[in-house]
Amino acid sequence: MASRLRIALLAPLAESVPPRGYGGTERVVSYLCEALVAQQHEVTLFASADSQTQAQLVSGAPHALRQQASSAALPMVWYTLMLEKLSRRADTFDLIHSHVDYLAFSMMRRLGKPTLTTMHGRMDLPEYAPFFEEFGEMPLVSITDSQRGPLPAANWAHTIYHGLPAHLYTPGKGGDYLAFVGRMSPEKRVDDAIRVAIEAGVPIKIAAKVDPSEISYFEREIEPLLSHELVEFVGEIGDAEKNALLRGARALLFMVDWPEPFGLAMIEAMACGTPVIARRCGSIPEVVDHGVSGFVCDGVKEAVEAVGALKNLDRRLVRQTFERRFSAERMARDYVLAYREQMLAHHSRNLREARGVRFRHDEQAPPRPI
Repeated sequence: MASRLRIALLAPLAESVPPRGYGGTERVVSYLCEALVAQQHEVTLFASADSQTQAQLVSGAPHALRQQASSAALPMVWYTLMLEKLSRRADTFDLIHSHVDYLAFSMMRRLGKPTLTTMHGRMDLPEYAPFFEEFGEMPLVSITDSQRGPLPAANWAHTIYHGLPAHLYTPGKGGDYLAFVGRMSPEKRVDDAIRVAIEAGVPIKIAAKVDPSEISYFEREIEPLLSHELVEFVGEIGDAEKNALLRGARALLFMVDWPEPFGLAMIEAMACGTPVIARRCGSIPEVVDHGVSGFVCDGVKEAVEAVGALKNLDRRLVRQTFERRFSAERMARDYVLAYREQMLAHHSRNLREARGVRFRHDEQAPPRPI
């Protein structure tokens, strides 16, 4: 048996780990954390104090920041405190794995420990180019290959797909409605999902979180569409309700029109044996096996046609595709391989640097330029 690793997992503080309702990154961190513990690794989770885990929990904030407006007003206070707690314990870990984007880079650069950072969001932001040039030594994990597109020169070390616990969602026979699960934001195109359902003549159930920043969009663009007889707005739901919604759905509609980094809802649907009908954007062609676990479409018209073709898909194969490609166990194994590779690379760099210093002292090699 391979040696046990001592791993620090650094989680976002917006939601608990796992989140009570919607929350993509925190949910993935939870699945990874518990799978690593199950594989006998020693894991310390840095997250909000209301998180639930079998790992050792170090509180980064007294509660998830989204739950308390007073805490959310100054989130960097809590992140700074959490990073300070991590730095004090750094010597007790074999590797630090960050899920807070770039926030830990400056600290991790100075700790002298192997690190890995999973980027969970979009990479096409103009500020990223100079930032990742400055921190070009930081090894990064992309969650799909397509996520790398806007920033190909970054130090991408691995691509590791998200995974879910195999027991979390149970396969179902489907039913007479389509489903939407996600955020109520313009790029998720709830409006197009509704149009697909109406044009296909199939009811749709919409389970979506509406953040305060999205209320005006919801009221202006989406609320008028909810009065149609085929449309039912469910609101924000947790895992138990999501399982029932997805396993009873004919398909999940995922009509995004932005560079989707992954799309966790798609593999949640697949875990229920429910196929996915998705627009060809970002990660979609990587995650959906066209004609097997769903259909990749180029617009509303093709998506409507795909609804009619769902009868050609085998829901058992959809579930089998999930088990083969998107289990939490597979995700944890992939990360452990990545951890060991980064630890080896870090050790090799230290040896090279130590030898370089010795050679200069012995005058057997010219000094390196400063």
